Amino acid sequence: MQWEVVIGLEIHTQLATQSKIFSGSATTFGSEPNTQASLVDLGMPGVLPVLNAEAVRMAVMFGLAVGAHIGQRNVFARKNYFYPDLPKGYQISQMDHPVVGKGYLDITLEDGTIKRVGITRAHLEEDAGKSLHEDFNGATGIDLNRAGTPLLEIVSEPDMRSAKEAVAYVKAIHALVRYLGICDGNMAEGSLRCDCNVSVRPKGQAEFGTRCEIKNVNSFRFIERAINHEVQRQIELIEDGGRVVQETRLYDPNKDVTRSMRSKEEANDYRYFPDPDLLPVVIEDAFIEQVRSALPELPPQKVERFQRQYGLSPYDAAVLAASREQADYFEAVAAIGGDAKLAANWVMVELGSLLNKLGIDIDQAPVSAELLGGMLLRIRDNTLSGKLAKMVFEAMAAGEGNADQVIEAKGLKQVTDSGAIETLLDEVLAANTQQVEQYRAADEAKRAKMFGFFVGQAMKASKGKANPGQVNEWLKRKLEG
Repeated sequence: MQWEVVIGLEIHTQLATQSKIFSGSATTFGSEPNTQASLVDLGMPGVLPVLNAEAVRMAVMFGLAVGAHIGQRNVFARKNYFYPDLPKGYQISQMDHPVVGKGYLDITLEDGTIKRVGITRAHLEEDAGKSLHEDFNGATGIDLNRAGTPLLEIVSEPDMRSAKEAVAYVKAIHALVRYLGICDGNMAEGSLRCDCNVSVRPKGQAEFGTRCEIKNVNSFRFIERAINHEVQRQIELIEDGGRVVQETRLYDPNKDVTRSMRSKEEANDYRYFPDPDLLPVVIEDAFIEQVRSALPELPPQKVERFQRQYGLSPYDAAVLAASREQADYFEAVAAIGGDAKLAANWVMVELGSLLNKLGIDIDQAPVSAELLGGMLLRIRDNTLSGKLAKMVFEAMAAGEGNADQVIEAKGLKQVTDSGAIETLLDEVLAANTQQVEQYRAADEAKRAKMFGFFVGQAMKASKGKANPGQVNEWLKRKLEG
C-alpha cells in the first residue's frame, strides 16, 4: 500500500523583548537559575500582570509579513494545568481571539518549486520554567528564569507532505523572524523550537489519520529525523495490524527514536477562560499601519531584487537572501568590490566553506565584508589570480591584514608583464621538447587534453603568479606558431 504523510507544525518563537511579557524581569539567556523570576512570574497573591506592548508589536509584524488577518480585539486566557515548572498552575495564552489569524508562507522545495503552506494562527503566550534533572542525586531542580518569557506560537495548517517540506517551512519561518528582528532564532538556546504533528493515511484517502505530536524538537536535522522515524513507526504499526494512538511523544536524538510521553486519547481539558487580570487588547488601525510602514525588506522581496539589480540566478539570490546577515554581507562586498557576481561566488563558496569549517555564523566571520570587498578589487585589477586570491583570503582569515598588506608581505602579486611571461614559457617549452613534438603531431582532440599539461608547468614555474589568461594566450601561440 502507498502511504501519504500529513504534517502540521507548531513553532514556538521566543520574542526578542528586553523584559518578559507580563513583568519587568529580564529575559537574558544563561543567567544563574532563579535570578530572573519576579513575584509576577511566580503568580504570587496580590500581584497583577501588565502586558508588554513590544510583544504585541512584534506579533503584529509577523502577522503582516505572512499576509495574515490581524485580530484587532484579542483576549488573553488562562490555560490551566499542573506542572512543576508552572508555579501559578496556569499559563497565560490566547485561545479564541489570537492576535494573528489566517495567513500563509511560500516555501522553496529542493526541486525549485514553490509551495504555499497555510498558517492557521499565531498567538502570544508566556513560557514556562525549566525542569533540570542533572546533578541532583535523583531529584529534579526547577529554574524559573524562563517563566513569563514572551512566545509567539505559530500554528500551520497540515499542508506538508514530507519531512523535507517540514524542514523547508521551519527554515523559512526561522529566516523570516530573524529578518523581522523579533527572534534571534537560536535553536540551541531554545529561542525557536518546534512541535511536529505527524500522521499517515492511504494515498488518495481524504480523511486524516490519527496524529501523534513530537514535542520540542530544536534543530533542523532533528526535525527531519524525528518526522521520518515517526512516519516509519506509524506505517509499520498499521501494516502489522495495530493502530496509531493519539499521543505526545519525545524524540531521542542519541537513539534516533521517538518514545511515548503521555496519551492524548481524550482531549485535554485545560479549562480555558479569559484572564480576569488582563483586559481585552484593542489594536487600532493606526497602530497596524505604523507597524506596516516599519517592516523591513522581506526574503521574497530581497530575492526578486537581487535577481533584478545584480543579475543573479534565482538559486544564487535565494542562497544569499537566506538570512538577513548574509544578504547584508553580500551587498557590502558587492558595493566595495564593484562586481556583484564575483562577490556572490566568493560569499557562497569560499566564505561559506570557511564558516562551515569553523562552525560559525556569518556575523562571526573572521573576514569582514570590507576585507573581502577590498580583495575583489585586486582580482579585478589583475593584481591577483584566482589561485593567489585564495591564498590571500586564507591569510586574511588568519588575521594577517588586508589584501594589500598580505600581497606585499608574501610577494603574491600576479605577473602580468608579457615579456616576463613569454620568457617563462620559452623555458617551460625548452624543458619539455618531447611533449611539444607530441602536441604538434596530435589531432585537435588530443591537443586539447595535452594543453593542460603545459599550463600546469607554466603555473608551477611561476609559483602560481602568472596571469592565467595571458599564459593560455601566449602558450597557444608558441605551440601552434
